[in-house]
Amino acid sequence: MSLLDLTQWPAMLITITAAWFVASTQSRRRRIGFWLYLVSNVLWVVWGLHTHAYALIVLQIALAAMNIRGERKSSASVQEAQPAN
Repeated sequence: MSLLDLTQWPAMLITITAAWFVASTQSRRRRIGFWLYLVSNVLWVVWGLHTHAYALIVLQIALAAMNIRGERKSSASVQEAQPAN
């Protein structure tokens, strides 16, 4: 078993940890979860390239895009909610 074969395990653990953080009520923890999700997306893509799991690669790219879109929309709504000085 090569090192790339083992990449699926940290990817899975990071994905689960990211889900835990994203479900938090604290903004800081949700942001950590966002970045952990992006790291897990990269790890899954690396593993998918190694195993020729092209559907998984497309899925991870789509999930990353949706995560980034959600973060941008969330940041924009927080800025709109803050009173102007």
